[in-house]
Amino acid sequence: MSSLRDLLRGRRAGRRLGGESGQVSLLILGFTAVAILLVTGTVVATSAQLARVRLLDAADGAALDASDALDTRAYSQGLGAAVALSDETVRTAARQYLASSTLPVGVTAWQLASGTGSPDGETAVVRLVGEARLPVVGRVLSALGGSVTITVESRARSDLR
Repeated sequence: MSSLRDLLRGRRAGRRLGGESGQVSLLILGFTAVAILLVTGTVVATSAQLARVRLLDAADGAALDASDALDTRAYSQGLGAAVALSDETVRTAARQYLASSTLPVGVTAWQLASGTGSPDGETAVVRLVGEARLPVVGRVLSALGGSVTITVESRARSDLR
């Protein structure tokens, strides 16, 4: 019983017992670094996802606008089950739509990608490539000569009844 009492008195007095020499500050520093990395990773991933969604929204608008861009062959061949489209009318309408739109927040540049057109003459396909601006790591990526490129694709069709 007296040894337990001596042990408790020794801890209260602030003396080290048992040869422990660990430091809590090093543990706190390590956990803080891990927490900062987790928060930074979450912010960057969320920013990239938001840029992708905004780019997809622009591609949806461009595809919807292009889906009713009537091709001139409709005047000679008539209409089928959907509005007649061509690769050129889809590209032109999508290009005009994007030119009249402002860049979304978090996107530094965009352009139409290959694959934009009408594969079946009735569906407008718009492929859009954009460059995302990411917080925290964006400057590091720019300094290293890299960037985050996001590609999205949207399809729209104007059926006739």
